Amino acid sequence: MTWDLRGVRRAVVVAPHPDDEVIGAAALIRHLRRQGGDVRVIVVSDGAASHPNSMAWPRQRLVAARERESLHALRRLGVVRGQVTFLRLPDGGLSAGCRSALHRALRRYPAIDLIVGPAIGDAHPDHRAVADALRDYAFAGRRLTYRVWPPERPMAARGASVTMPGGAAAKRSLIRVHRTQLGAITDDPHGFAIARHELAVFAHPVERFATVTR
Repeated sequence: MTWDLRGVRRAVVVAPHPDDEVIGAAALIRHLRRQGGDVRVIVVSDGAASHPNSMAWPRQRLVAARERESLHALRRLGVVRGQVTFLRLPDGGLSAGCRSALHRALRRYPAIDLIVGPAIGDAHPDHRAVADALRDYAFAGRRLTYRVWPPERPMAARGASVTMPGGAAAKRSLIRVHRTQLGAITDDPHGFAIARHELAVFAHPVERFATVTR
């Protein structure tokens, strides 16, 4: 079904890593911005664990590049630099405790209608840690969750869904902004890169969200 977003005026999208906000919620962000909604994005980790052994891309360079990639993609969705917060917590170590930092960041936006974040059942431990922290946050508005790992095509008949204007090509072009995660870094044989079949699923034009009730 298609979810009615007309009542949402202020939303916060939470991403465990730089790029999760686009993979999980690009269509939702675009829809909210087009209807005049105020969308803020919080990126929790610094994204530095994707290529830990790269000599050409040491941590400082990689973190800066990943933040630029997120800002570039989000700008195309209508979210500007001042609406994006990077917490820069250690990538791969969010299970050690991201609750307090994330809660502090959320409290800066007291008048929000909607919080969107990763699903508690996501296969990545950082995503589960963020989901757990969000679940503990006192909030009376709507909550939606998205799942990134493992990549699965959304089921059109169940859950709340939003369709990307421009279809799969438009969403794929946003994900491709994240060049560091798509093979641009070549000197770390154990580095991460989104595989072709994963990109195909991530670029699916229908984003499915689960509604969280407390």
